[in-house]
Amino acid sequence: MEISIIGLPASGKTTIFNALTKFTAESKPHTGIGLTANLAVARVPDERLTGLSNIYKPKKTTPAEIKYVDIGGLSKGFGKEHGVSGQFLNLLSTADAILQVVRAFENDNVAHPEGGIDPLRDIETIDMELIFSDLLILEKRLHKIESSLKTGKTAERDMSIKESQLLSKIKQSLDKGIPIRLLQLNEEEQRSISNYQFLTAKPMLIVINIGERQLPLYGETLEKLKTACARPQVELISMCGQLEMELVQLSESEAGEFRKDIGLKETAFDAVIKHSYALLGLISFFTVGDDEVRAWTVHSGTPAVKAAGKIHTDMEKGFIRAEVINYRDFIKYGGLAEARKHGELRMEGKTYVVQDGDIFHVLFNI
Repeated sequence: MEISIIGLPASGKTTIFNALTKFTAESKPHTGIGLTANLAVARVPDERLTGLSNIYKPKKTTPAEIKYVDIGGLSKGFGKEHGVSGQFLNLLSTADAILQVVRAFENDNVAHPEGGIDPLRDIETIDMELIFSDLLILEKRLHKIESSLKTGKTAERDMSIKESQLLSKIKQSLDKGIPIRLLQLNEEEQRSISNYQFLTAKPMLIVINIGERQLPLYGETLEKLKTACARPQVELISMCGQLEMELVQLSESEAGEFRKDIGLKETAFDAVIKHSYALLGLISFFTVGDDEVRAWTVHSGTPAVKAAGKIHTDMEKGFIRAEVINYRDFIKYGGLAEARKHGELRMEGKTYVVQDGDIFHVLFNI
């Protein structure tokens, strides 16, 4: 999974990036156009993976990973004036989701570019900038289609007309300030626009970056913001980025005690992972053995044959069946041998839908 982190200047975006990755990128005001981004890969903690490793004691344990890309602060007007291009567009286009950092903390030494703290205004500002950027891409494509219709062959003309009609429908919504993720596009329409990697089509996780003094009192404000921003494929959470960045530099026991003392139930990292997985509809399954115990990430609803292809393309091509047991049953019976005796180790075919926590052994022939 890859997540791009964006936000207005002075939102604490790089601080959040450091808190999520234990990185030490320098936090400073800048704009994103043409800027080299900060990149880091974080391992996804999973108690089930740890439990399986303790049992198998493999040579290697491989958790799922998330790549975070911290993109420079987006100045107001960038979408309308410049659109998104070059390296910036590539980084955002390849992301599975966008994490938008919104400032709610007060700091007299770091001025807000808009002159005052207003999270809802900033959320709307970023939304509009991304909409403007998508409009620029869309309008360029519509112009190209219009030119091609004058000279294209009949078959190509039919496809171009169909594409033009879809893009025109999307443009009407963007012109009204409606992101693509909110449109009820069918599967065929979604496939048709997938190559464009429109930014407003991507799921959005909004992180309200609060100050430490706001921690005990921000719940009511957060609920109001959630209500105001309630829409499909959008999640909203809050965290104190500065505090979380400092805590990841401590030992796990020290950080855990501090969180307990101030009433924090989970780390920022855990919260972002949980909401990112839910937002994208992702689950984890496992492969086990003496050589390696590994977690794999797939979308909910993935059939067994496609999950096998995640492990290796040959497994998908030559898929025969899969031996499957869920982690809960594996632990309940103490291993595969006892689970097999009790009929809990199942043989599943290609169409079996993988469940979160499944332990997989694929039988295949090439």
